[in-house]
Amino acid sequence: MNATIYDVSRLSGVSTATVSRAFSDPERVRPATRRKVYEAAAVLHYQPNAIARAMARQRTDKIAYLICKKGATILDEFYAGICDGIMRTANRSDYQLLVSTEEDWRLTVSTLQSKQIDGVILGGDAPAELVSQFQSQNVAVVLVNNRLAGVPCVVADEEGGVRQGVELLAQRGHRRISMLVGRLNPYVVRERYSAFLAAMGERGLSVGAGGARMCDADVESATAAALDLLKGKDRPTAVFGANDVIAAGVIKAARRLGLRLPEDLAVMGYDDSTVCAMLEPELTSVHIDCRQMGELAAARLMALLDGQSDIPPLTVVPTQLRVRRSV
Repeated sequence: MNATIYDVSRLSGVSTATVSRAFSDPERVRPATRRKVYEAAAVLHYQPNAIARAMARQRTDKIAYLICKKGATILDEFYAGICDGIMRTANRSDYQLLVSTEEDWRLTVSTLQSKQIDGVILGGDAPAELVSQFQSQNVAVVLVNNRLAGVPCVVADEEGGVRQGVELLAQRGHRRISMLVGRLNPYVVRERYSAFLAAMGERGLSVGAGGARMCDADVESATAAALDLLKGKDRPTAVFGANDVIAAGVIKAARRLGLRLPEDLAVMGYDDSTVCAMLEPELTSVHIDCRQMGELAAARLMALLDGQSDIPPLTVVPTQLRVRRSV
């Protein structure tokens, strides 16, 4: 038979109210008394009721991670990596983690109150109105892979990653470098493209009419855009894909045109996903430590819930170029 709060009360010699307070609000209980309660609880294998404890503190000890990407699933490689970091941090705490996509979250529960969460990490292109909606319900919010004023944000060093890539291509003699820009998270697209223009300009490399193309973030669209780019006059000798899937489309287009890689065309990607090892030649790409981004996002959220006031508004995780045979 499971021990009850009354059993702990009798063995420790304190009231049931004190036992309850020792678990729900321990700082209000004297250390010596807390020790008696905890010793009695250990002897009896007593586990305080999590629901009752949460009600006493007016907290649920539940946090959520929502992937804000159109058509995404929780198996999306990039956001699953972030989820891994969040889960690792949550598992070392008393928080229960709920994971969903934004679309499923909106569909399955009608109101924020019924979701019963204390805080939420929004990954990707989170609408400002969703952030405001959570905040209006006193739900703490942290963004990951996005930026919004007034909300703690965790992002990758997009600019640094692009600069590393352009620098390597320039060192290897490339002067005509193009970027294939996918319709990704607007924040990510803006950061990567702006960094590309800046890095090219600093090296005296102009970006002409054929210097950048937009496409959807899938292989078919990227292949079509790359074919158009590579058939043009003074075609680029190197193409920087805004992510690895887009870079895969560039490689596909190059093969169709009979171009050798990297002799005739160097190709670089971004994100360092599992796609890189599946391609031939293996794709050079900018590595993002998604797990670290998740760990830091969870740490920032828990600091908010603990009432800390010195939380940095922006946390930038370094990126690293992984050089393979495609350049």
